[in-house]
Amino acid sequence: MGHRMLFVYNPRAGKAQIRSNLLDIIDIFVKAGYEVTAYPTQATGDAVKAVKQRQGCYDMVACCGGDGTLDEVVNGMMQCEERLPVGYIPAGSTNDFANSLRIPKNMIKAADVVVNGVNFACDIGRFNDDNFIYVAAFGIFTDVSYGTKQDVKNVLGHAAYLLEGVKRLPSVRAYPLRITCNEDVIEGEFLFGMVTNSYSVGGFRGITGQDILLDDGLFEVTLIRKPANPLELNNIIMALVDKRVKSEYIHTYKSSKLIVESETPLAWSLDGEFGGEHCQAVLTNEQQGLQIRIPGNELV
Repeated sequence: MGHRMLFVYNPRAGKAQIRSNLLDIIDIFVKAGYEVTAYPTQATGDAVKAVKQRQGCYDMVACCGGDGTLDEVVNGMMQCEERLPVGYIPAGSTNDFANSLRIPKNMIKAADVVVNGVNFACDIGRFNDDNFIYVAAFGIFTDVSYGTKQDVKNVLGHAAYLLEGVKRLPSVRAYPLRITCNEDVIEGEFLFGMVTNSYSVGGFRGITGQDILLDDGLFEVTLIRKPANPLELNNIIMALVDKRVKSEYIHTYKSSKLIVESETPLAWSLDGEFGGEHCQAVLTNEQQGLQIRIPGNELV
């Protein structure tokens, strides 16, 4: 009996490297007994629609692209009545989530994992009416790139920019917020916040905390309050990069829910893509909400 697979790919992701691998990938899928429908995305939102509109027609969905493509496929799948396992072949510039799941960078090896790997029930984040897979963030690192047309591919790619930018502290925006996390309510001015379910963000390993599990129903939350003076910002950056350095301006939590309230709309980044502006953001963790294919034996 043949299985049917929907294969959604972004032909432009990661310097279009999929083009040289596409035939080999499909060949691997077919040899494993799948009848493959290939769907190259043309525009933002295509992958969500492709998955939603074709529910019931397939036994499995695989995707190839950057974190944005995976994000759309997962969003589509979360809106389906039956949630099928999702296979992921990373082709973007930063693939934090693939790294967290030990999915190989090599496309051919990743395609093999899609058909021969095992299912891993992974936590999925809900953000108001939307979903995210591994990071939702606001503030200093995230809104720098929204002015430019290019997508925000790398939430913390601006850490270097920040290190030099300490001198520019007056131009760094702080947001007056009320944040509810676990039993705590914190009010004040915040430079940055991130809610993650990943071992690395922006390629920085360990920046999201210790003892992370991707299926424990808990997010890792990092909040940075506005420091009193520019010297403190130096300390904050040091503390982000080196966990041994402590800063009173950094709050970290493990939590399954977070509410962020703002007087004026606050811009969010979801998995590195623009997530809209919101006066209230309710983030909840749907524990083990989706099956993702990972290498067998490697992720215990």
